[in-house]
Amino acid sequence: MSGLRERKKQQTRQHISDVATGLFIERGFEAVTVAEIAEAAEVSVNTVYNYFPAKEDLFFDRATDSIERPARRVLERAPGESATEAILRGLRQDIEERQPWVGLSEGYGKFMRTVFASPALLHRLREMQQQTGQRLAEVLRAEAGAAADDRIPELVSEHLMSVQASVFRTGGACLLNDEPVPEVAKRMLEMLDDAQWLMSDRVLDYARRPAA
Repeated sequence: MSGLRERKKQQTRQHISDVATGLFIERGFEAVTVAEIAEAAEVSVNTVYNYFPAKEDLFFDRATDSIERPARRVLERAPGESATEAILRGLRQDIEERQPWVGLSEGYGKFMRTVFASPALLHRLREMQQQTGQRLAEVLRAEAGAAADDRIPELVSEHLMSVQASVFRTGGACLLNDEPVPEVAKRMLEMLDDAQWLMSDRVLDYARRPAA
């Protein structure tokens, strides 16, 4: 029964988020109230807040997964693989497979326009990017066995997050111009290849897991 309850909760959460996102894209983030979202989703306002403590959470409903993804890839890297290689490999695979969080889908340009039109959503996006980098730096420090005063984990994290942000910005700009998804994916992969080519060996080899 607990598994069924959890599935129903996840379904309710996703339904509320989908309804909210549709309203935000149609009318703009600031123009839509939580009460209107609750009415459209046929739930109470309290139910909305039980699932989403802040209005911005309704739009960025996968924020936790996004923040944890680079760190998780480092933790799950293969024997002989470095932290940088694991992150770049995962990002490349996401683009090739058109994973939802990469944004390579028809209509994603509307999603991005909604973000850029809202100071609150832009602020939350910057917060998420900062939290992602901080979480990655924590994992890099632990995996590399770096001392507490060693700045290298933070610098490697900042570098990798800058690469990821640049790749996503490239894709977002293309989608805003309504370019075909296959062409957008191609340009994102080319930028990722160029960024990797420019990396020093120290960054590429950082926190390499011993071979099995």
